[in-house]
Amino acid sequence: MIEFRGVTKRFPDGTVAVDALDLAVEDGKITVFVGPSGCGKTTSLRMINRMVELTGGTILIDGSDIMAGDAAQLRRGIGYVIQQSGLFPHRSILDNVATVPLLLGWGKRKARERATELMELVGLSPEMAQRYPAQLSGGQQQRVGVARALAADPPILLMDEPFSAVDPVVRENLQDELLRLQSELGKTIVFVTHDIDEAVKLGDKVAVFRTGGLLAQYDEPGHLLARPADDFVDGFVGRDRGYRGLGFLSANGLPVGELSTVGSGATGDQVREAARDGWTLVVSDAGHPLGWVQVGQALSGPVDTDALIAGGSLYDTEADSLRGALDAALSSPSGLGVAVDASGAVVGSVRAADVLAALATARRDEAAA
Repeated sequence: MIEFRGVTKRFPDGTVAVDALDLAVEDGKITVFVGPSGCGKTTSLRMINRMVELTGGTILIDGSDIMAGDAAQLRRGIGYVIQQSGLFPHRSILDNVATVPLLLGWGKRKARERATELMELVGLSPEMAQRYPAQLSGGQQQRVGVARALAADPPILLMDEPFSAVDPVVRENLQDELLRLQSELGKTIVFVTHDIDEAVKLGDKVAVFRTGGLLAQYDEPGHLLARPADDFVDGFVGRDRGYRGLGFLSANGLPVGELSTVGSGATGDQVREAARDGWTLVVSDAGHPLGWVQVGQALSGPVDTDALIAGGSLYDTEADSLRGALDAALSSPSGLGVAVDASGAVVGSVRAADVLAALATARRDEAAA
């Protein structure tokens, strides 16, 4: 556990970056620090490994004061990932990942074996081992940065806006990869971001900082969205916090309706016969959705799969929340969300009205609890 007890950081010019912070980071969980620029979130993170020295209060790791020992030794036991990955440009990817084990006195062979394992763990192919950072994409470089931070198997991982410099699609993939890794490794992770969507997706708990280095609210993401502590948190979380909050409500019991489908070789007559409200879903031989066809289209022969209309997002009946179900319904051109099983095969449909009814039930149950 990482504990902040009355921690303050005051710079020589008198600026207070962090003001009397009291906070406990739970073992084996992801804690996200989020807030506007200049709120002290990065300073708070960097005080944990003494990249920034605190000027008041105490930070404890498993009950031990971080100021009691050598700063360099402390840092070798804490993984650290930054925005631009911080890789050594003239070292191969393999040697970049092996850096910390070598500093800890591991033999070169053992360090490189560990680096090879970690490259696979973070989704980097073996042929990248002898490449250099400039030969990798931004997303690949960030994966190398994560692998390097994990190389000595530290119990704590600090991540300072690690995904903010990549495009939205890559960023989402990296977020998913981090959650997958965390499910396997169970590290104590402190993650800094300015993006509230990233914070509520990744965090087991989220600390919202306000300008001046003050902690505004520290809570589980669902509670943060449902019950912001004050107007500042309400405004920072955003006007669509109600929609985001659906991501923390289970879709268990949500009705899955029927959905007529046709195969990719269907004729116009078969499409029209299967249509519901003017739309038919076309599926592959394995039952995976390929797209929608509108009955008003000219269908003199077999369905042209290249001309199908994208079907929107899919609702995974075995893993998704009410947010996933509602998004599937709203993004579908037919108004019927496509429900799939874990293999991606179509099992039925979901309607927005049913999601809203389930939300009302969930609110009643919460109020009665």
